[in-house]
Amino acid sequence: MPMTKAVRVNLLPDAVQGEVFAVASRFREDLFDCLIPRGDELFELVDALLCAGGRVTAPVDLTLVAEHRRGHGAMYDALNRGSVDVPRLRQVLAGLPMPQAADGRLVLAVDISHWLRPDAPTSAERLFCHVYGRNGRSSDQFIPGWPYSFVAALESGRTSWCQLLDAVRLGPADDVAEVTALQVRRVVVDLIEMGRWHFGDRTSSSSSTPATTPRAWPTSCAGCRLKFSGGCAGTV
Repeated sequence: MPMTKAVRVNLLPDAVQGEVFAVASRFREDLFDCLIPRGDELFELVDALLCAGGRVTAPVDLTLVAEHRRGHGAMYDALNRGSVDVPRLRQVLAGLPMPQAADGRLVLAVDISHWLRPDAPTSAERLFCHVYGRNGRSSDQFIPGWPYSFVAALESGRTSWCQLLDAVRLGPADDVAEVTALQVRRVVVDLIEMGRWHFGDRTSSSSSTPATTPRAWPTSCAGCRLKFSGGCAGTV
């Protein structure tokens, strides 16, 4: 009977493998430092979430993943009493290697994405989220949920790869344009402080969708050396 042997082939040079491993290792250490308190358990939950074999429908399911070594009691305690140092986490993300455009510029994109929660009547500050229908505008719906504003770094070419840098949940009293403008400014400041952009580099570019009209951006982002392109009409 013929014998078969599995062989792992890696196309990356040894130096590149070491560099990628070092970046991932530093990120894990920095991420752990952002989880306070209950950091050990929160970190294991992150590992379990990434290593789960499919969709996670309930937090307790993560306690069954091999990467989670504690019991379900520790999981609930971490979710109830743990916290994340969000400003520090934003800087950690800004310090990672960034995707870039073909000419070397940093390109930031802003968009609104909805987390629909129609079956969660006790959840606070839900809004009616506009969901486009598949059969024309007549089939559009407004479904209760939470809208989130995302900022991501993009790269050129056919790839859809992007790197998320920030996410903010929009509340009932928030103005979308003002929130996203301040959000972009904060991300740019983090990129500068973490050494991902220096004065003299190509000017960063920021684009938005119609949901994030840039009408309030120039004043809120003054001094950020950004070029704006919007998905709708507006004075930029």
